[in-house]
Amino acid sequence: MSSARPAVTATEAPSALEAARAVAPLIRENADEIEKRRELPRAVFEAIADAGLFHVAVPRAVGGSEIDFPTYVQVMEELGKADASTAWAVNQGATFGTFAARMAPDVARAIWIDTPRSVVSNTPAPTAKAIAVPGGYRVSGNQPFSTGCRHASWVASHATIIENGEVQLRSGKPDTRYFLVPVAQAEILDTWHTRGMRGTGTNNFAVKDVFVPEERTVFRGAPVLNGGPRYRIPQTLSFAGGDAAIALGVARSCLEAFYDHAGRNTQRFAKGLLRNETIVQFKVGEAEAALRSGRAFLMEAVRDMWNEASAGNVTIEGRANLRVATTHAIRLAADVVDSVYTLSGAAAIFEGHPIQRYFQDIHVITQHVQGRLNNYEVVGQHCLGLSVEDDTRL
Repeated sequence: MSSARPAVTATEAPSALEAARAVAPLIRENADEIEKRRELPRAVFEAIADAGLFHVAVPRAVGGSEIDFPTYVQVMEELGKADASTAWAVNQGATFGTFAARMAPDVARAIWIDTPRSVVSNTPAPTAKAIAVPGGYRVSGNQPFSTGCRHASWVASHATIIENGEVQLRSGKPDTRYFLVPVAQAEILDTWHTRGMRGTGTNNFAVKDVFVPEERTVFRGAPVLNGGPRYRIPQTLSFAGGDAAIALGVARSCLEAFYDHAGRNTQRFAKGLLRNETIVQFKVGEAEAALRSGRAFLMEAVRDMWNEASAGNVTIEGRANLRVATTHAIRLAADVVDSVYTLSGAAAIFEGHPIQRYFQDIHVITQHVQGRLNNYEVVGQHCLGLSVEDDTRL
């Protein structure tokens, strides 16, 4: 791993958090429009891009800010408080930017920095095929779940390499890579019709016989060529840290919305304001305890992971700890939102009520791989002394 450029220091990092807080009011103002359009309005996207938030995990040697992981997670939490969809789009684009550390600096710079307001939109499964040809590959396929592809400059087609009609292997497994394609050479398919997280614009895209040169390909686990400890953290856990922070941000905003609601509304057959009911007081105290403990555990695990990465030794214990902390934060956030939704009564069932939005959004987040209940299983296996070294969830 290159040590030519040190990681961002603690004194440099807060600027990204300040930038997130500065852009949050604009995001909140446009939350309804973001949901209606099912993508980020151009003005919102440009404000986020100009604040550098899509490049906070791109190496400084390439031109990004390469902030430390604990600060990164706090940035995602702040954005999550403003709007879940927007925060999700930023986390997806920013975390994929860690691949810039695994590409030749001039190529990475051309993609993430030289391209104005550049974002690379990815896709999780290698559903495309890449036919090896002289100098590169010809890539074709329909690729699902590409968050932010409507504002992306590049799409990362995820494909299996085929050469002479045979699937190519790497370390005994199919050689799957990301192939970076200018968005103009892809077709965006309008597939993202959901009840929650609508503004992420997580549509499909299709590529057909697009040539991608070898240097614009990258795979998980490729050697790190630029950057510091940020790139020792497994990418799946980098995504998870951001996703969990977003979930906590959603739950915090949901609680704040309920405090306002409970101070102004009564329910049928009740004698006073909602906030005066004993069950409401109890459940609010319980929700605060759950949310704050989930956040404390997440930040502890994030700091521990950062310390390990900074020391050059990311352990299986650290990975398992971060996995369970991220999953648990998402599940606790969902429990808090569910509790608040139940307490809010019939008022929260209508479109336009903020608690309805939080309820829909959090239940899309729980369906994502980072929030799945079986993530607890792999951590349990580790705690019981079973081998999980090859588990992709860690």
